[in-house]
Amino acid sequence: MDIVCLDLEGVLVPEIWIELANRTGVAALTRTTRDEPDYDKLMRFRLGLLDEHDLRLADIHRAIDETRPMAGAREFLDELRSRYQVVILSDTFYEFARPLMRQLGWPTLMCHRLDVDADGRIRDYRLRMPDQKRAAVNAFRSLNYRVYAAGDSYNDVAMLSAADAGFFFRPPDRIVAEFPQYPVSRDYTRLMALIDEAASR
Repeated sequence: MDIVCLDLEGVLVPEIWIELANRTGVAALTRTTRDEPDYDKLMRFRLGLLDEHDLRLADIHRAIDETRPMAGAREFLDELRSRYQVVILSDTFYEFARPLMRQLGWPTLMCHRLDVDADGRIRDYRLRMPDQKRAAVNAFRSLNYRVYAAGDSYNDVAMLSAADAGFFFRPPDRIVAEFPQYPVSRDYTRLMALIDEAASR
């Protein structure tokens, strides 16, 4: 039995924080897990910027409502789900992701939660569990699934290393240089071929 685990941002949808930066003019919000491998450090930085610029959950929702999946993502995901079980493992937040999940046909998503006060200010974030991507892959493997995983960033490496086969999708060159053991795909056709090849072994 086979299951595919995909990252969300950078693989199926644009980076939400970059979309927010573009729509608010707060350029520092373009910093993502491609730039900062320490997720807690990155989130503390982001929360500080939201507070400094008085950006609330409603502001983020407006940015997300105007965001569309990457070109070809829905078709790729539909085809992938016709062949394999598919789960999205993401470090985004349920409070962000719902509009994007609707556009992608409601795939299964495992991610985190935000603490939001009565005024809509994001006060903190709550991880579903530490190192959740690796833990999910290990759990699926313990259930006798073969797992194939794809992501684009530092926070996906643990997932790729735990999977039976892992792939990068459109990663930055510096990440490719640091982790040359993972095949790289620049388009969905190639990613599908890599997954099919791994599943046929």
